[in-house]
Amino acid sequence: MRNQKRLKIGFSLSQTWLNGNAWLRADSEVDEFFTGDHYVKLAQKAEAAKLDFVFKADALFLNMKSVGGAHGLSSLDPTLLAAIIARETKRIGVITTISTTFNPPYVIARQLQTLNWLSHGRAGWNVVTALDGAYNFGYDEMPPADERYKQAGEFVETVRKLWDSYPNEALIVDRESGVFGDTEKIKPVEHSGKFFKVAGPLNVPSPGYGSMPLLQAGASQSGRYLAGATANAVFLAVPDKESGMEMRLDLRERAVSHGRNPDEIAAMPGLHMFLAESREEAYELYRETHGNVPTEQRIASVLSISGLDLNGWALDRRITADDLPPADHPVRSRTHANMIRRVIEREQPTVGELIERSEVLSAGHWVIIGTPEDAVPEIAEWFEDGAVDGFIAVPGGSVPCVNLFFDRLVPLLAEKGLFRQEYEGETLRDHLGLNG
Repeated sequence: MRNQKRLKIGFSLSQTWLNGNAWLRADSEVDEFFTGDHYVKLAQKAEAAKLDFVFKADALFLNMKSVGGAHGLSSLDPTLLAAIIARETKRIGVITTISTTFNPPYVIARQLQTLNWLSHGRAGWNVVTALDGAYNFGYDEMPPADERYKQAGEFVETVRKLWDSYPNEALIVDRESGVFGDTEKIKPVEHSGKFFKVAGPLNVPSPGYGSMPLLQAGASQSGRYLAGATANAVFLAVPDKESGMEMRLDLRERAVSHGRNPDEIAAMPGLHMFLAESREEAYELYRETHGNVPTEQRIASVLSISGLDLNGWALDRRITADDLPPADHPVRSRTHANMIRRVIEREQPTVGELIERSEVLSAGHWVIIGTPEDAVPEIAEWFEDGAVDGFIAVPGGSVPCVNLFFDRLVPLLAEKGLFRQEYEGETLRDHLGLNG
């Protein structure tokens, strides 16, 4: 095993197992989608499996085109959920998602510092720039991606300054002397940058658990730069081992270029798994989940993701690199668009082949279909070959698939020495190996 290290494993609380037709199943529990107890139950299962963290992705808009037959990005606020989960768990990390495009740094610094107190050092922040939703915040359109990432960099810098402005050492709380805090140790930040002007200091002191771990998603050049500079874990979409190896190496090199230890940044792709008691059942689960997605919807997905319009094309027509729109064609997610481009450039698939790909049907994650026993050697291979430092579980298809992940797959990984048997630390920094 690489350097005798173990996998880092997180769990996505976004109900990926309800995607496609899966929510129609009698055992889908879709009626619990908007209940806090549902997320607490999942987090407690993740904690029983000794996972590093749970996290909830987020969107600040509703997809009206899909909400008639799917959740359409309907979602409870992840920070409020994180607070509930922190109260009902003891050891597992709790990561919330907050956009740097539509929020003020002071408010976010305060919310996150509060969550760190409530969770006793188990809090983390998934830093996102948001893909859409500008019209909900007084803008006509989204700022360009490069601009959003520059703003995100300054946002993170400002939040960290605010966290440091009221250090734990400033808390005296001495009843005999009547001194609550050492004002000499509390400093205004006086931040004045291109995007933000914040005086500080923060009115919530640091709980003293060390710098809060940051998760980041996005594989564009701007996203990689931000991750290399700030992230401790990166949520990636990599459909094959080779792209995982390239991405992990690039992130580590970028961390070094920012003066960081490369072991402080973990490449954690989403692992979209369809698990069942037999391979046949697993493949049937995958087919059931995606089987009724109309061809028109799949072609519309290709257009939305990449800008490639396949309307009117025969299903057996091959797609080549010459058919692709310019590389700088405006898209919602450059990361997802580049995955489609790589498939076409590498394989020249037919239209019919392309619209069956996970890059079109889902977010382009690493996919494993089979039994928990089938999944173990593939996960071990990716880890030992340097393609991943771990993964974030995004189960698909059914609630039984989720249960097989917790009850069978994770224990099998632990038996193989690929994952922990018990928690060895108390905080999210401990779980991620950031405290030594």
